[in-house]
Amino acid sequence: VQLQASGGGVVQAGGSLRLSCAASGRPFSALVMSWFRQAPGKEREFVSAITWSGITINADAVKGRFTISRDNTKNTMDLQMNSLKPEDTAVYYCAARLTYLSRSSENYDYWGQGTLVTVSS
Repeated sequence: VQLQASGGGVVQAGGSLRLSCAASGRPFSALVMSWFRQAPGKEREFVSAITWSGITINADAVKGRFTISRDNTKNTMDLQMNSLKPEDTAVYYCAARLTYLSRSSENYDYWGQGTLVTVSS
């Protein structure tokens, strides 16, 4: 599976960004899709995940601000990020795995290259 993330950039606190991840190489219906992020000097952390049918789980830090979605006809996944905070600054990675939802990065087999999100105060 090949994953290509895009949409990162610089935004002021309180602003919005939309990240996208395009998948190829395996039937999209087989994949649970997720977003992780890694801030400078910190470990990679779970952000949000979605199944083929649209079931989602989110990290507490982003609940009410970030929305994950997928377009199964286009093999893409998005992350709409609103009310951004400086602590959201990180490299955001899309990831994929088979079977069930998971918050653990160790359970994901496929990773995109990451896209940098910088939130200025």
